[in-house]
Amino acid sequence: MDRLLAGLRAAAEPTRLRILALLADGELTVSEIVQVLGQSQPRVSRHLKLLCDAGLLDRLPEGQWVLYRLAEAPPSERETGIARLLAALVPAGDTRIALDAARLKAVKAARADAAASYFAINAKSWDRIRSLYVDDREVEAALAKLLPNGTIPALLDIGTGTGRVLECLAGRIARGTGVDSSRDMLAVARARLAAAGLSHCQVRQADMYALPMTAETFDAVTLHLVLHYADRPAAVIAEAARVLKPGGRLIVVDFAPHQVESLREQHAHRRLGFSDAEIAEWFAACGLAPDQTVALKGDPLTVKLWAADRREPARRGARRRSRAAETEARR
Repeated sequence: MDRLLAGLRAAAEPTRLRILALLADGELTVSEIVQVLGQSQPRVSRHLKLLCDAGLLDRLPEGQWVLYRLAEAPPSERETGIARLLAALVPAGDTRIALDAARLKAVKAARADAAASYFAINAKSWDRIRSLYVDDREVEAALAKLLPNGTIPALLDIGTGTGRVLECLAGRIARGTGVDSSRDMLAVARARLAAAGLSHCQVRQADMYALPMTAETFDAVTLHLVLHYADRPAAVIAEAARVLKPGGRLIVVDFAPHQVESLREQHAHRRLGFSDAEIAEWFAACGLAPDQTVALKGDPLTVKLWAADRREPARRGARRRSRAAETEARR
């Protein structure tokens, strides 16, 4: 009760409600929140501290940045889950909220334009750039080992870039689909796949936050060095889980936490790696059961591979037996 009341008191202020509404759309840096609100950084930082102290926000220091996001409630502390509820109650038609939404859209558009420009410039040399810190062959071998044995009927590679993952795994899959938002990357991918004669692999333009595929379509999904570009990484994993068949496998390949700030400035990285706990939390939130984690040490970065399986639904007979046992126990 005390934590619930503390959260309600902290949120009961116009600027702090505006911050909750902003972060309902994904994590933001302090400078981005300052841009949208049009207030000084010290003032915004004070509001953020109060919201964090009340358990409504999570604060994520990362290199020279600090990211903020709505706190997700652990199962043992349901009362701390009010952050998202309060954000949903903020009226979208309010003049200030509508202006904030327009400014946030502009901030995100500028960020997306910068990333698109980077990918367009670097499309042809993309594979070389992605292997700057850990040998790609080592990463690809580890990825292949984590996939299910035998032929995989349908695999989806999200953020496929030049189609390298599809090309590498072509002999293991009956059908491969790659999606990416960059037309320049996809042009390179199509040319490579055609040159290799891989007619069972195709690529298409798509948004990783809203895949144009129906649920439970793929037996395996890969996210190969993609998540660090996302401003909503949890949403990307949730969307990957949505299109995964029950019993299917998701493999995330990305960096362990690091402090190489130049990757933001020179290579458009949004996040400087991910912790095991963070990935595990996102897996659990969308019904994925973590399996293996592999670490490949490089200099200065470590590449990690996190594998998880989508839980199979309980069989009808097993459910009936379970209910019967519960009934018997109550007698």
